[in-house]
Amino acid sequence: MAVFTPIELEDISQWIDQDFDIGQASEIRGIHGGIENSNFFLDTTKDGKKQEYVLTIFERLTAQQLPFYLELMRHLANKGVPVPKPIENKQGDILFTLKGKPAAIVTKLPGLSRLQPESNHCALVGEMLAKMHLAGKDFSKYQENLRSLDWWQKTIPSVLPHLNTSQKELITHELKTQEEFFSSGTYDGLPQGASHCDLFRDNVLFDPKGADVSQDQLGGFFDFYFAGVDTWLFDVAVCLNDWCTLHSEDTHTDGTHDAEKAQAFITAYQAVRPFTPAERQLLNPMLRAGALRFWTSRLWDFYLPREASMLKPHDPKHFERVLRQRVAHPVTL
Repeated sequence: MAVFTPIELEDISQWIDQDFDIGQASEIRGIHGGIENSNFFLDTTKDGKKQEYVLTIFERLTAQQLPFYLELMRHLANKGVPVPKPIENKQGDILFTLKGKPAAIVTKLPGLSRLQPESNHCALVGEMLAKMHLAGKDFSKYQENLRSLDWWQKTIPSVLPHLNTSQKELITHELKTQEEFFSSGTYDGLPQGASHCDLFRDNVLFDPKGADVSQDQLGGFFDFYFAGVDTWLFDVAVCLNDWCTLHSEDTHTDGTHDAEKAQAFITAYQAVRPFTPAERQLLNPMLRAGALRFWTSRLWDFYLPREASMLKPHDPKHFERVLRQRVAHPVTL
């Protein structure tokens, strides 16, 4: 998460005190990482006790789009899925305006990220992702995944001038492949619903139970601001391309599929929601779709960046390698 709109404690103290019932603001700290919104840890004191929240100022999403994300988080939290729950002000609102931009405050989840996950972590994520999908089946609001095929078609031409010949050939060929995939009848029949669409390792927290990481429990999923209604298989593919993929400085192995971790993830997911025959058949095309989505967005952020403090765009080459690996070595179930 980055900081595009700086906030100081004096900017919000009176607002927090007057408009909310969460105590007095005591500290606010910008959060490193991410590339979309301005995010801050917000501490308050109520009845002598410290309380922890996350304040987000939305830099791209509009006030018309945001109710989908915030209401989805509230819906999932009310269903027992461990996600940040939006905080209401005294008027019952969960979407506010701060420094002229949309803003929200959500609960802070317990735990820490495991950026080098073991198979047990992958299993915990797979199980909860399936539970999240089922919990969202009766969520009534609709918004498509705003970073899906339409966005790829609009964005790829703007990054092409920055690519070499081999990269241009790969990205244009894959876009054509995905256009054909998305227009197929088998794609249309895939189960779909509210999906996270960005459930990377740094968007999940684990609650440690001692020094043995195999005893970690899931703390929760967060950063739902790329969520949308999409195929659930796409959500699975995004996870497999990050959680169950080798991240290496060796360019020959970076992006390779980790079959052991993937098996742990998929087994745990299917224990809650078994795949349909079509999902089993279309896993690798969807893995390629997920790789194209994040290669495209990382190219866009890298070559066409916005000004922000604490902003460090991801290296786009990793997802280029993921895509090349999924093309050369298809993953099957």
